[in-house]
Amino acid sequence: MTTKLYHGAAYYPELWSADVIEEDIQIMKEAGINVVRIGEFAWSRMEPEEGKIDLGFFVDIIKKMHENGIDTVMCTPTPTPPIWFTHGHPERMYVDEHGHTMDHGSRQHPCTNNRYFREKAAIITEHIAKAVGRLPGLIGWQLDNEFKAHVAECMCSGCKNLWHQWLKQRYGTIEALNSAWGADIWSEAYLSFEQVPQPGFAPFLHNSSLRTNYQRFSFEKIAEFSDEQADIIRKYSDMPITHNSSVMFHVDNERLFKNLDFASFDTYATYDNTKAYLINCDLWRNFKKGRDFWIMETSPSHSASLESYAVPHPNGYLRVEAVAAYALGAEAFCYWLWRQQRAGCEQPHGSVISSWGKPTVGFLNVLEVEAARKAIEPIITSTRPTQAEVGMTYSDISKAFLKTEPHRKLHHRSLVTEFYNLILTQGIHRDLLPEGSDLSGYKLLFTPFLPYLSDELLSRAEAFVRAGGIWVVGPLSGGRTEEHTIHTDAGLGKLDQLAGVATLYTYPMDGTGTMGEAFGVSSPLSMWSAVFEPLEATAVGTLQQGLAPDKAFITERRLGEGKIVMLGSMPSGEQGEVLLKKLIDHYTTDAGVTQRTDVTSGTIVAPRHGNGFTVWFIVNMDGKGGKVTLPQGGLDLLSGEHVPAGTMELGRYEFRTIRLAAKTI
Repeated sequence: MTTKLYHGAAYYPELWSADVIEEDIQIMKEAGINVVRIGEFAWSRMEPEEGKIDLGFFVDIIKKMHENGIDTVMCTPTPTPPIWFTHGHPERMYVDEHGHTMDHGSRQHPCTNNRYFREKAAIITEHIAKAVGRLPGLIGWQLDNEFKAHVAECMCSGCKNLWHQWLKQRYGTIEALNSAWGADIWSEAYLSFEQVPQPGFAPFLHNSSLRTNYQRFSFEKIAEFSDEQADIIRKYSDMPITHNSSVMFHVDNERLFKNLDFASFDTYATYDNTKAYLINCDLWRNFKKGRDFWIMETSPSHSASLESYAVPHPNGYLRVEAVAAYALGAEAFCYWLWRQQRAGCEQPHGSVISSWGKPTVGFLNVLEVEAARKAIEPIITSTRPTQAEVGMTYSDISKAFLKTEPHRKLHHRSLVTEFYNLILTQGIHRDLLPEGSDLSGYKLLFTPFLPYLSDELLSRAEAFVRAGGIWVVGPLSGGRTEEHTIHTDAGLGKLDQLAGVATLYTYPMDGTGTMGEAFGVSSPLSMWSAVFEPLEATAVGTLQQGLAPDKAFITERRLGEGKIVMLGSMPSGEQGEVLLKKLIDHYTTDAGVTQRTDVTSGTIVAPRHGNGFTVWFIVNMDGKGGKVTLPQGGLDLLSGEHVPAGTMELGRYEFRTIRLAAKTI
C-alpha cells in the first residue's frame, strides 16, 4: 500500500553553483517538490579522470535535500561515459546497422556490451552504492537512463562474438539453427556459428529469423546489464530499484523489469493525445503487479530539443494528467526537468523554472498539481487500483517481429494504441497485460498484433477460456513461429486447432475490394489477414466480395465454459471503427463485464477500492468537459457533499472523487 505520493523533478546540481542550488531548494519547497532524481548523466563529475572517483558532492546534495524535506532517487551515470573512456577507443563504441561508429558526445554512445564498459560501469556503480546507499533521504534507485532510446541493436565486433555465443546457447548445433531458420533459402546455410552475420546493411532484406533473433539477443543483453547493476546496488542498499523506460525504446520491458523492484516510465504525450498517455499507465501498472509505478519523466509544459518542439499543455491539463496517473496506480509524478538547461541539446525543453531562475509558463500548473496531490493523497493511500475484468495483451517481442516484418510500414505502438483506444472510449475499465501475465480475475482478453504466440501463452489462454473467459485473438496474431517462420502444420499453427478453424488463406486485404460483415455492420477490411473455414467454430463475420467471398474472418468457438473468438482481419475506416466497437461491446456483454461506465469520450473513470468501499476518480482530460452516470448516490470526498445517483457533469479539466458502495466498480 502506498503511504505517500511523490511530486518530483529531475535535477542536475553538477551544472550549477552552490548559490543556485540553494535557490533551487527553496523554490522546490515552495512548489511542493518532495523528491528529486539526480546523477544519471554525471559520470564525468564523479570520475573526471579514470580511477579518480569522488562522490562527496552527491553525498552532500542528498544530505542537503533531506535536511529540507526532499527525498532523492539516485541514478547510475552509465548512459554518458566520460571522454577518458571514449577518446582513442572506437572499439568501445556503439556501431549502427550501416557500420557507423559513434563518437564521443550526446549519450548512449558506448556499446553497453563492451567488456571494458561493463567493468567500468560496475566500478562506478559500486562506488556510488557504497557512498550513498544507506543515506537518510535516499528512497530509491534508477539504473542508467532510457535504455536503448536513441540506439537499437549494436553491430560492433564485440557484439558479434556475444551473438555467436548466444546462438550456441540457444541452438546447440549449427545444424539445428539452419533447420530452425530454413537457412537453405538463398544459400544462407552456415557451417559454424562464427559465420552467422549480424543483420547490418544489406542489398535487400535479411532473413526474418536472423533479424528478429538479433533483436531478442539485444533485448536480453541490455536486461543483463540492468541485472548486473541492480545486483551491485543491493549489496549496499535496501532501497527499491527501477529503470525509466518506454514502449518506444528497443527493449523488452517485461524482461527488463523482471528483476527490478518497481516500474517507471517516461511520457511526453501531448495534451491532445491522452490515449498515448493512459495506455502507459494501464501497462506499467502491470509490469510489477501490486507495486505502484512511477512516472519518472513528463514535461510540465512541452518537450523540445534543438531540432523540434511540441505544443505546450493548456492551463489546467497538467493537474488532471497527474490526478489520472495517481488514480491509475502511480506513486510518483515527476518532471523533466527542474531548472531549464542553459547548454547542451535540450535547452528549449520545458521545465519548472527557467535557467535564470524564474517561473516558466508551466509553473502555475505545477502548483495546481501539488494542490491536487495534497488533496487526494489520503484517498490514494487508503485505496488500491481495482483490477480490471478486461485485459489486452502487450508484447515487446511482437514489436521486434513487426520491426522485421512491417508490411506497409506497420508501427507496433500505433497499432496497439489505436486498438486500446477502442476499449478506452467505451468506458471499459482495462488492464494492458504483459504477455506473461497471470490471467486470474479477468473475464475478457484481447490479443491483437502478436505474430508469435508462445506455447506457454496458448496454454494459459486455453485454461482461461475453459474456466469461463472469452479470448479474442487477432488481427495479425499467431501467424509466425518463434523463429519468425511460417507454420507448416496449419495457417496459425496450434491456434487453428484450439480455435476450431482451418486457416484457408493469408493475404493482404488492402485493395482487394473485400468487405467484412459482422454484428450488423459492413466494413472494408485491411492489413495482412487470415481467412477461416469454421470446423468446430461458428462464423460470426463473413467476407463479402473480394477474393474469398462468403468465407469467415471472425469465428467463435465454445471451449469449456468460455469462448475463443478469432479476428482474422482489421476492419478499417469509419465503418471499421463501428464494427470493432460493436465486437468489443458484444463480447464485453457476453463475458458479463461489470466494470464499465457510460462516461463520455475524453473523460475517464478510474476505480479504486478500499476496505469495503469503492472510489471513482472521474477525470476530464480533453478540456471539453464530460459526464457519467453514477449508479447510486455517493460522497464527494473532496467537498464532503453527498451526490445523488444519475448524471454527473464535469467541467473543463475538472476531476471528482466519489466514494460508492463496494459492489460498484
